[in-house]
Amino acid sequence: DLRDLKGKRVFVETLPFSPEEAAAAEVAGIDTMKVRFDPKRPELAAEIRKAAPNTFMSFSVPLVAAATEAEAVRLAYTAMELGADAVMCQWSPRFISAAAEAGVPVQGHAGLIPRKSTWTGGLRAVGKTLDEALWIYQEIKRLEQAGAWAVEVEVIPAALLAEITKRTTLLTASIGAGSGGDFQFLFAEDILGSNRPP
Repeated sequence: DLRDLKGKRVFVETLPFSPEEAAAAEVAGIDTMKVRFDPKRPELAAEIRKAAPNTFMSFSVPLVAAATEAEAVRLAYTAMELGADAVMCQWSPRFISAAAEAGVPVQGHAGLIPRKSTWTGGLRAVGKTLDEALWIYQEIKRLEQAGAWAVEVEVIPAALLAEITKRTTLLTASIGAGSGGDFQFLFAEDILGSNRPP
């Protein structure tokens, strides 16, 4: 149903941090939610799922929780057993392909480089140069070919996301990337103002 509405309406998505936030988001009519899923402490994700039983929910799984395709599939199945409708991850297309082939709806990630490494210099936005814009587009096309159903696109120029959204079958979730995506995604703590500074 979400894919059928691509290009026809923009969905609203949030990430609740508590069952109370999830329940309030469902009552408010939020279209979809992402939930942080810690495989070592799955209770919170399960409680959030129970608090919003009628809202489409993707469990966001940690990048480092799976080191092989088999582990990625097992982790995705565990999330689905707890009530996830889909799984969101920053896995490589190879891991996404394995999970998608196993029947799990998988959402990938593109854009913001979230981890400090020697080649990135740390957290930074991307997509401001032609080379970076092409790289993001190619990454999204790789996710599309791997069988993902959607992609979270984080902190890229708004005009770039608008153009990419027109050129992919994936649903695009904008988090800090302007209004050109299929979803507008914002953490519940940012909506509520309950996050810590800065």
